[in-house]
Amino acid sequence: MALHEKFAQFYQDNLPGAVIEGTMLKAPCPFCSGRGRKEAGTLVAFLNGEGFFAGYFRCLNRCVPGGFAAHFARLRQLDPESVPGHDPDQEPYVQQVEWPLKNINQDVLKFQNSMTSAIRQGFAEIGVSAAVLEELHIGFNGRYIVYPYFQENGCCYAAHCLAPQGTGEEFWYGDENFATEEFRLFNVADINHCQDGALFIVEGEENLLCLREQGYPGVAVSGAADLAAMDSGRFAAIKTLFLLVNYTPESEAAARAFAARLGFKVRLLRWPAQAPRAFNLARMAREEGDNFRTALQKLVAASRSFSPFKTPRREYDLFVQGLERRRSSDYQALQSGMARLDEALGGVHGINIIGGAPKAGKSCLAIQLAGQLAANEVPVIYYDFENGRQKIYQRTLARLSRVAVSRFSGELEAEEEQRLRRGREELRRLMTWLRVVNDRKLNPEIMRRHVDFLRHETHRDDAVIVIDSLHKLPFKDFSERRTGIDAWLRELEDIRDHYNVAFLVISELQRQEGGRYDGVPHMGLFKGSGDIEYTADNAMVFLPDWDAVTNNADNRVNSLWLVASRENPPGLVARYHLDFPYWGFSELQDDQGDG
Repeated sequence: MALHEKFAQFYQDNLPGAVIEGTMLKAPCPFCSGRGRKEAGTLVAFLNGEGFFAGYFRCLNRCVPGGFAAHFARLRQLDPESVPGHDPDQEPYVQQVEWPLKNINQDVLKFQNSMTSAIRQGFAEIGVSAAVLEELHIGFNGRYIVYPYFQENGCCYAAHCLAPQGTGEEFWYGDENFATEEFRLFNVADINHCQDGALFIVEGEENLLCLREQGYPGVAVSGAADLAAMDSGRFAAIKTLFLLVNYTPESEAAARAFAARLGFKVRLLRWPAQAPRAFNLARMAREEGDNFRTALQKLVAASRSFSPFKTPRREYDLFVQGLERRRSSDYQALQSGMARLDEALGGVHGINIIGGAPKAGKSCLAIQLAGQLAANEVPVIYYDFENGRQKIYQRTLARLSRVAVSRFSGELEAEEEQRLRRGREELRRLMTWLRVVNDRKLNPEIMRRHVDFLRHETHRDDAVIVIDSLHKLPFKDFSERRTGIDAWLRELEDIRDHYNVAFLVISELQRQEGGRYDGVPHMGLFKGSGDIEYTADNAMVFLPDWDAVTNNADNRVNSLWLVASRENPPGLVARYHLDFPYWGFSELQDDQGDG
């Protein structure tokens, strides 16, 4: 038997004369006679198995506060075991407070008796009846509307007093110890009434009155900021919490922070985007009039649980977007310009780590790849901790113009002058897409801001980050280098996944026996972090095929090896000849010699 069917049976067994009409049970209220009502009103219980309020009951005469089955059982003095879904191990919430002997209960009664027709009329304009005002003990002290904050022991020690004109003028009356944030929860008794059921939390007492008029259970905070001090244990026995605050950035931020603490049981109600600032339930009730209940039901139906997961629909949409992105021109532009390298990697995607010996040409290769990506109009951020901005630009200009850096300041032949002019113009164009950063105070948050800015500036969704080098990224403490590198790698993974960013990361290698860096390329050659093999989508080693002592710059050839990859087979990618003194590598074909 489904739970809502068990509720139907429970109420039928304990309410003589009960009848079921659709998804609602109706019966003569058994509580009215004991609450001074001349005639028994109608008690209704909601049985919609697909709704959040299955099992909720209330008397249409408002002789007792409504609630769920456990509250009904207490009122009828029934065995708790008879309540559908009863958990015998559930511990009641107990507030660790020493209640003072003095309270303001009599003052509250006096304020209630001082209500004026003008104040009642003001509430009537937002649909709140005199019965609701009486139910929640709302009063008037001659100048301010008084909202009494009764506590779990049934006594009131402090009341919130608000000017009826809506000027924002307010103060707290009573014991100041009970006017602090942890006690500022209006209509707190409804938490106990809604055990194992659903409950609203709203911002502002007036907004709660509008809810109560429609028959919904709920509590209110005087302001959304009070949510921060609220003990989440108070709501442990509530299955679903509907949270609705006023339409301001501050209130919505407070609501999200509160929902993050309580987790899945919270469902956030959201105002339409076109709603005016500070919009709330009372204003909606005034504007909607007879349609208020329908408008409120739409808000409830559209509420979303505060989940750590994306909705299935959103998750699928993101998956499809990822597939479509692979076919986009932006994605296809992520090419290095080196045919065999692009074939081996499928383009520049994910986290690509290139290890190499000192002076092997790692930076030269990285500068060239960054320049080619920028030429493809891909946003590139080059974080340089090795060479300096001027050297990067000089080498890029030398490669583009085929004029040696040493010739930049000398007399040039006409053809050289023309090539240099064209190279400078190309470099100027590249700088729209290529940004070089030497900030040694770099941290992951600054890196994220850089990515956000450059993507916005270039109107592109993809970007590439070059890091030269991994082992010179800023660390808090030099002694923490190993853990610092691993921490940076975790951050790079997050940036890759959330920002569509690809990485080219230069890494140092460990010396082998005899102080050499050559040998069979493998993951163990990378220096300083065991996490590289887990983080890198592609791990490569760039090794010289030349001896620094016997070979001159004209004969420098390096081999690039793919030693580990998530999607591509490892092996030799290609051999590269350094075009010195123009600081560019050319990819050699299989039949080409050492140059």
